[in-house]
Order: sequence, then C-alpha cells, then structure tokens
Amino acid sequence: MSDIVISEFMDEAAVAMLRRDFSVIYDEALVDSPQRLTELLADCRALIVRNRTRVGENLLAGAGGVKVVGRLGVGLDNIDLDYCRLKGIKVFPATGANNIAVAEYVMAGLLLLFRGCFWDSASVAAGNWPRQRQIGGELYGKSLGLVGFGGIARAVAERARVFGLRILAHDPLIPAQDPCWQICGVERLELDDLLARSEAVSLHLPFTKDTRSLFDAERIARLRPGAFFINSARGGIVDEAALAAALREKRLGGALIDVYAQEPLKAGTALADAPNCILTAHIAGVTRESNVRVSALIAEKVRAALL
Repeated sequence: MSDIVISEFMDEAAVAMLRRDFSVIYDEALVDSPQRLTELLADCRALIVRNRTRVGENLLAGAGGVKVVGRLGVGLDNIDLDYCRLKGIKVFPATGANNIAVAEYVMAGLLLLFRGCFWDSASVAAGNWPRQRQIGGELYGKSLGLVGFGGIARAVAERARVFGLRILAHDPLIPAQDPCWQICGVERLELDDLLARSEAVSLHLPFTKDTRSLFDAERIARLRPGAFFINSARGGIVDEAALAAALREKRLGGALIDVYAQEPLKAGTALADAPNCILTAHIAGVTRESNVRVSALIAEKVRAALL
C-alpha cells in the first residue's frame, strides 16, 4: 500500500520531499506498464504523471482511494477531467513552472529557422564552402504571430520584443478590451489575418475539441508564403501530412515541431523526410531547471492536498 504513485520521471529532490510525509512508489517505467500501474493505484491516495499516462476511467475505476492527480506539466489532454470531477478527484497542473523553458525553446527555434545556416554544418566540415547558401535572414523587424496568448505566449512575446520582432497574437478567449494586449505591446488579430501577416507563427494552444485539426491543409495554405512554423503546444492541432506537404512544396520556409498526434512519433511519418524541418521529442517545456520547478510545485500541491 502507498500514499502516492509516480508513473513518469520527476526530480529526485521533490520525490524525497514527498517521502518525508508519505509512502511513495516512484517508477518512471510505470507509464509503459498499465496493468501494474492499475494494481498499484488500488490502494493509493494520489497519482503524479506527465503527459504519457492516460488518466481516465480505465485507469481509475478500481482506484477509489485516489483523490489527487498531479500533472508534471500544463497540458491536461491526457487526463479525463470530467471523470475526475465526477469522482471528486482534484487535478493539479504545474501552471507557469515551465514558461521559461518553452519560451526559450521558441526563441532558439526562431533564430535557427530565420538564420538558416545551420543545415550545412556537415558540408563545411567536409571541405565545401557553401557561403551563399548559408546566408539567411534576421529576426529584427519581422512579424511573429502567436496563436494563443496565455502565460507561455506572453513569455515568448517578452523575449521576442528584445529581438525587435513585431508581435501579433490571436486568442478568442481573451476579449479585445483586456488590458493584457496593451500591457504586452501586442496587436490582437483574427486568426486568418494573423497568418497572412506573420513571417513566423508559433502555437500556444491546449488540445481541445475546438483546436483539434485547427491547422488542417486549408488553414496551413493561408500561412504567408515562406513563413516559419513552430508547434510546441500539442499534437493533434496540426495536420502533420499537410504541414509536410507545404514544406516539400516550399510554400513554407521551415518548421520546428515538438509535439505529435501520436507519441512517440513513429518512424516513416510524413514529417520524417520534410525539408527544413526540425523534430524534437516533446521536450520544449523540459529543461533541468524547469524539471526542478515543475516537480517542486506539484509535490507541494499534492502534499498540501493529502495532509
């Protein structure tokens, strides 16, 4: 019997803090052992997960003692919130704790994509001199479109302004009269207007029924020709095959993708051979520093809920 089960990786200091007050089972391999995880939850009071553990009726039906789910991150699409609400289970995301990590990831991506010289490192090392091909562009004076304008997007906007980018944003959940637009120095636009005017677009949306396939082939076609595209939000928002086609046809200048409709991404998908496309393994929000912050925040929330 245990008080807390942790099914994915967590900072060891936060785990140790929880062990001072509770019985804890910490095994990051549990996410890939659903039967064992289900068995452990039968006599458990709290579950801590990242994004791969699917938390819903299938997992929790026999876990009547679970009263708390801690999410080591901010997206909640892997957690059945309606079921948790029905069962009186509190769900705690680590809101704000990984904003810096994602914002820096986006800025790094913008610099890589706009400058464009880094694709040819092997060519230079081989004794070639592709100088003309390596001449890229600058961020200064360009327009960055942020789709979604929550805490992470605002952290991106703060950093992007330092580079001299013009910031455009779309978020239907934030009314035009909200002071955040003026405070952040951001121009609020409707989505299609933003896509037409932005030389780079970065997504900062949750995955919901309203955002599912929001960027389908038709909407991707509305992106400005040669634009750069970054998705560090959620897979399922973007039609990956349509994005790959736009890259192969050189309608887009490049892309940085961190999240996918199915994770881990399987070999041979449409994005695998897309040109000027950087693929990362859902790590935008995970740095050594953010892992400490996220883990500490969730550990404290779970601890407070159980005491």
